[in-house]
Amino acid sequence: MSLDVHATPARVGVLIPVYNHAGAIGQTFARLQTLGLPIILVDDGSDAECAALLDELARAEQTTLVRLPHNRGKGAAVRAGLAHAQTLGLTHALQVDADGQHEAADLPPFVAGLDASDEILRIGYPRFDESVPKHRFYSRYLTHVLVWLATLSLALRDTMCGVKLYPVAAVNRLVARHPCGDRMQFDSELPVRWYWQGGRVENLPVRVSYPLDGVSHFALWRDNLLLAGMHARLLLGMLIRLPVLLRRRLGELS
Repeated sequence: MSLDVHATPARVGVLIPVYNHAGAIGQTFARLQTLGLPIILVDDGSDAECAALLDELARAEQTTLVRLPHNRGKGAAVRAGLAHAQTLGLTHALQVDADGQHEAADLPPFVAGLDASDEILRIGYPRFDESVPKHRFYSRYLTHVLVWLATLSLALRDTMCGVKLYPVAAVNRLVARHPCGDRMQFDSELPVRWYWQGGRVENLPVRVSYPLDGVSHFALWRDNLLLAGMHARLLLGMLIRLPVLLRRRLGELS
């Protein structure tokens, strides 16, 4: 007689890192509430106006607020949100940017069909509309090519997208060993290191518009230097892992 074993359903929450997006976070939050999932807002040292708005939003049901005392960057904010997600007993966290770029209607596939034990990283790849600045559209490909070189694979379609579904415990273990940077380098470094350790990846489409409030926190010199250093480390890491990556690549092609 066989036993009827049922998988444990995943407990998924939405994670929104926020830094001075007072003009967009209200609408973004309202859209994401339609998913019916717990929401974690991470205030990355926002100014008084945005902080007050986050305090108000945090009064909503199934909403918690994590506040960093000063701005540390997107990577630090996401790590703080993932740590808090684990204390809430969430098995997966859906990161969504605060600036309203993404359509909530595109997000259910990111959380569909998950069991609590599923260690899979789901990454959005953008479907841009006409609002995307051309220089941003084409400059992304430099990062894509460097990521493909670092993994010797096309498995990571677009690491820069602001929608990612993280398996909470597994990613927290990874960032305990490799923090993956405090700022925007986190978006690309974490998926590369996830792939390096043999993690499963899925790429899902998501529509992208630029953005509700027109606020960008990309600091040209600082962030480009941080990204250049990250890519140099990842390419060196690829060389160290070359035999393993080549075997995995051959397996993907077979």
